Amino acid sequence: MDDNVVYNRPWNEVFVKSNGNEIHIICSTEEQLDSVVERMQTDNCVLSGYEEWDEDEDRRWILQFIVGDDDMKIDVELN
Repeated sequence: MDDNVVYNRPWNEVFVKSNGNEIHIICSTEEQLDSVVERMQTDNCVLSGYEEWDEDEDRRWILQFIVGDDDMKIDVELN
């Protein structure tokens, strides 16, 4: 992905934007949310932020992922 680019087209089901080593994705359903998290999380890409906007049919989930270099493994620290 290129830096500071919005990957959004009318036929896309989710909104995707890159910003340096961050990827922001906006989902409109819980099914999309689950699918995106499952697909995006790898050894060098982790979910670093989550925000829920609005309620009912207007609800959206904003996800933030941090991406490391290909040879970098990101370890998640659990509380």
